Amino acid sequence: MADLIQYKCPNCGGRLEFSSGTQNMKCPYCDTEMDVAALSALDDELKSMEPEDINWSTQAGTEWQEGETDGMKVYQCQSCGGEVICDESTAATKCPYCDNPVVVKGNFAGDLRPDLVIPFKKDKKAAKDAYFKHLEGKKFLPKVFQDENHIDEIKGLYVPFWLFDADVKAKVSYSAVNEKAWSDSEYNYLQVSHYRVYRSGDLGFDNVPVDGSIVMPNELMESIEPFNMEDSVDFQTAYLSGFLADKYTVTAEDSIEEANKRIRTSTENAFYDTVTGYDAVKTENCILNLQNGKAKYALLPVWILNTTWQGEKYTFAMNGQTGKMVGNLPLDKGAFWRNAAIFGGAATAISYLVTFLLWMIS
Repeated sequence: MADLIQYKCPNCGGRLEFSSGTQNMKCPYCDTEMDVAALSALDDELKSMEPEDINWSTQAGTEWQEGETDGMKVYQCQSCGGEVICDESTAATKCPYCDNPVVVKGNFAGDLRPDLVIPFKKDKKAAKDAYFKHLEGKKFLPKVFQDENHIDEIKGLYVPFWLFDADVKAKVSYSAVNEKAWSDSEYNYLQVSHYRVYRSGDLGFDNVPVDGSIVMPNELMESIEPFNMEDSVDFQTAYLSGFLADKYTVTAEDSIEEANKRIRTSTENAFYDTVTGYDAVKTENCILNLQNGKAKYALLPVWILNTTWQGEKYTFAMNGQTGKMVGNLPLDKGAFWRNAAIFGGAATAISYLVTFLLWMIS
């Protein structure tokens, strides 16, 4: 005996039933109707949605050449576990991540040699200027953040990144809705029309970045993107002179999940923008087939400053290529309320409260 084919309602997921009255397939739960021809076309389209195929070649980086790492030292932080590399002429006494003392672990050896590097375009003065501009207008900032001696602790750091390239073939399905409302002398009416929309096409991705450091917060690195990879050059150890370089602690293989997430999000957004003419659109399914996927290992320039205030750690970072500065700032609530008390008055108190709220959400 042949198996009965069961069709689901594209609106609510309920089982569709054949209505002898309308000669259509009808959902007993939401009253959606579809003619048999449309349902057959939907079934054919769903069958054409092949399973995903996402494979990467992660042979990023190369072997170090003989003598290339001579004079390079590894420093390790006993507090956060971070490891940085620098040449023997660069004195590393504090961790760029947590400002705690670092100790020499030994001569650098092992790991992969980067494929690419973006040399620093912005110097330390530019980083300090950007930091002070970031502080402008913050009247109730704790004094430690304005301390010039503290600002001198800004460090230039090459952060390890895995860069992913891929060609993507994508098929995306959407459920869409149009609504039409009208009324007469007795009733208000609402007609809701449901649609199934499909998109397919090819996209190319170059240099999708994934931070290769555990101790460097991903959200901080994403905030100072993008880096212009047109400025990248083949790696040479000379670019490390005078700067620190973080050792990668996340492998290319372990970064694939994040790369896939970013590629999927970008693909869905690009295709979503083409679905127009509907009152509401929802992504139902996105199938990716990835080809020519490969990874590269790169060092990207970042100026970084860490400080602690009242037990909280604050990290600031500037893109060493573009100059984009990011970082959260605390509010010295004691100074805030002292100023409010000095000036007094209900109107002033309200003004200060508004300032406080704006600070908290900025």
